[in-house]
Formats: sequence, structure tokens, C-alpha cells
Amino acid sequence: MSVIAYLNFDGNAEQVIEFYSEALNASEVKKVNFKDLPQDPNYPMPENELKMIMESSLAFGGGKIMISDIPPSMMRVTGKLVKGNNILISVINEDKQTLENYFSSLSVGGYVIMPLSEVPWSSCFGMLVDKFGVGWKFNRDADKFLDKVISNKRG
Repeated sequence: MSVIAYLNFDGNAEQVIEFYSEALNASEVKKVNFKDLPQDPNYPMPENELKMIMESSLAFGGGKIMISDIPPSMMRVTGKLVKGNNILISVINEDKQTLENYFSSLSVGGYVIMPLSEVPWSSCFGMLVDKFGVGWKFNRDADKFLDKVISNKRG
């Protein structure tokens, strides 16, 4: 089993995929547009929506995220897309250089909440919001911290 972060956008998923692919040095990118699927002749999608991303995945550094657009014509069913701070993508990697590379690339055009630094719970931790409004957390050794605290609670 795996759990994958799935991000929805309002028409700019193609730009997001391009940016994340480069920033995260993606090893594999898969994407399908709405035009790649058979259309219901009774409810055809507008031409501009057919170009939007129906589903995609980006594999990088042993992880994966999925991305799609929510076309305006579907928002009657899905509800309006609202950007918020309720979802963060957490990147945990023991290789500090990889974390620094991802952090540097993803911060372009966005803003840093907390620069990468040593903190009591990690030897390398940082947070940012990228130029698409998505929050990211970076942690070098999250499991070591969790194991230590849990072990101390038992002892």
C-alpha cells in the first residue's frame, strides 16, 4: 500500500507539472488530458477544458505526487477549488543535499516559511510555500525523532 499526495488545480496543472518535474528532478512523468478520453456527446466539455490535465503522476526520489485540474464545468459537482493551508507535502530524505536541492528549486517564486536548518526534532528541517500555493515540509530524519520520543514515553 502507498499513500500519495493528490493536488488539484484550476487550469494550470500543466505548468505545475512542468515546474515540479524540473524542481524535483522527476524520474517519470505521466499525464492524461481530458481530450484523451471519450466524451459524452450529450455533455461535451468546452474546448478550453479538453486541454486540461485529467490525471498525472510525478515520480521523484522514491516518492510520487499526483496532479489534476478541476475544470470549471465540473465545479458544479466538485465544488469550487479553494487554496488553503490544510495540505502539505512532506519530503523525508536522509540525503541532506537532495533536500537542499528540492528546497532551493521549489522556493523559486514562492516563499520560505522556515529555512532549512537544524532543529531539536531534525538535523535538517524547513518549510516553504511554492509559487502555486502548495505547502512543503522537508525533514532529514523524521522517523528517528518519532522513534526517540515514543521510546522515551515507554521508558
